[in-house]
Amino acid sequence: MSPVQQQMYINGQFVENRSDKWIEVINPATEEVLSLVPEGSAEDARRAIDAADAAQPAWEALPAVERGNWLIKIAAGIRRREPELTATIVAEGGKTQALAQTEVLFTADYLEYMAGWARRYEGEIVQSDRPNENILVFKKAIGVTTGILPWNFPFFLIARKAAPALVTGNTIVIKPSELTPNNAVIFAEIVDEVGLPAGVFNVVTGYGPVVGQELAANPKVGMVSLTGSVNAGIATMQAAANNVTKVSLELGGKAPAIVMNDADLDLAVKAIVSSRVINTGQVCNCAERLYVQEGVYDEFVARLTEAFRQVKVGDPAEQATLDMGPLITQAALERVEQKVAKAVEQGAKVEIGGKRIGDRGFFYEPTLLTGVRADMAVMKEETFGPVLPVMAFSTLDEAIALANDSEYGLTSSIFTRDLNVTMKALKGLKFGETYVNRENFEAMQGFHAGWRKSGVGGADGRHGLEEYLQTHVAYLQYE
Repeated sequence: MSPVQQQMYINGQFVENRSDKWIEVINPATEEVLSLVPEGSAEDARRAIDAADAAQPAWEALPAVERGNWLIKIAAGIRRREPELTATIVAEGGKTQALAQTEVLFTADYLEYMAGWARRYEGEIVQSDRPNENILVFKKAIGVTTGILPWNFPFFLIARKAAPALVTGNTIVIKPSELTPNNAVIFAEIVDEVGLPAGVFNVVTGYGPVVGQELAANPKVGMVSLTGSVNAGIATMQAAANNVTKVSLELGGKAPAIVMNDADLDLAVKAIVSSRVINTGQVCNCAERLYVQEGVYDEFVARLTEAFRQVKVGDPAEQATLDMGPLITQAALERVEQKVAKAVEQGAKVEIGGKRIGDRGFFYEPTLLTGVRADMAVMKEETFGPVLPVMAFSTLDEAIALANDSEYGLTSSIFTRDLNVTMKALKGLKFGETYVNRENFEAMQGFHAGWRKSGVGGADGRHGLEEYLQTHVAYLQYE
């Protein structure tokens, strides 16, 4: 049976592939071809941007509550198609069934949450230095926005970019990852089914250097939001620079986890393992390096080793109770193999794992490394796989210094029962997020934003909504 040929969604219509060039979408668990998606061109991206630009004034003119109601309709459509969406995300992304279902339902929740801001975002009246004058601060839509998506949470990231954009009066063009585009096609089908006005939401498939470049460089675009690698973020900023286009970037992470002597070790083991093997370690905010205080180091490593041994790995389509599936591509598998091999060469010890699983699909064992040093690549560079290096430390000040010694600054975590230790860590850690005595997973009402090379701007909550707004100040003088 031939793989299905998908279509792009531009100006309220599913459109044929003009180039006759196709991208194969591969199941990472079986290496089978799932579908073919159009290899979109810069011209395809321009057509979508033009459609979004034409639709934007009328969309912005709608009362915000009406725009929010459209998001609620889309959320309902997602809930109706949850089983299909879950299966699609499992097949093209290698996620476990539980995590894929969580992503689908969380996406619907997120749309409804952002819809609720329709009546709540507001401007200001500022006191003037002059008599008979009011200073009014309006919050207005930016115009056309674009979203360039990753493959690790492909469905949720559609909503994370589109929901705040649409509720505030912007229109949007989405480019899904070429590795996981099928779920975006279903999202577009739902948008089409509910009757969202043409041009408000568009999907263009293809590669970043072509489609993504146009989405960042086009002069009609008011803001480009990207979730991806540091290199992709740099390329996006460079493309946006000629038009001084606003950018919002969520990039890489090398999240430190700190375990103090007084920590609840059972809780810490569970949370750190969860934060390491979620989506096979392919999450920018999950724990990437571990620092354990000397007093509990040996016991904690022993507990972690046993917990890693209990992790269930396999084809998520075949088993509903797995903890971990495959890595996303052969290249990702080889990158993890190389990073572990380099660490061992530099003196690290593999406590458990360290090998590929089987010869079909891109599976790799959950891996714990000891004997690492702070200057090793495995402690500095993002691994993006199920590998956790662990170091001992003596004092909290030392742990904070080790944690901050990174070009990344997205998330961090600490495990302790001591409030004074917690507050000192929160003051000293230089990261956008810190999780205390829990796994690394953000809330939609928070603000997901990185420091240093982990990004510019952020997403979620009120602050994330305001990324999609610009201010217009009026000085109103009266007699």
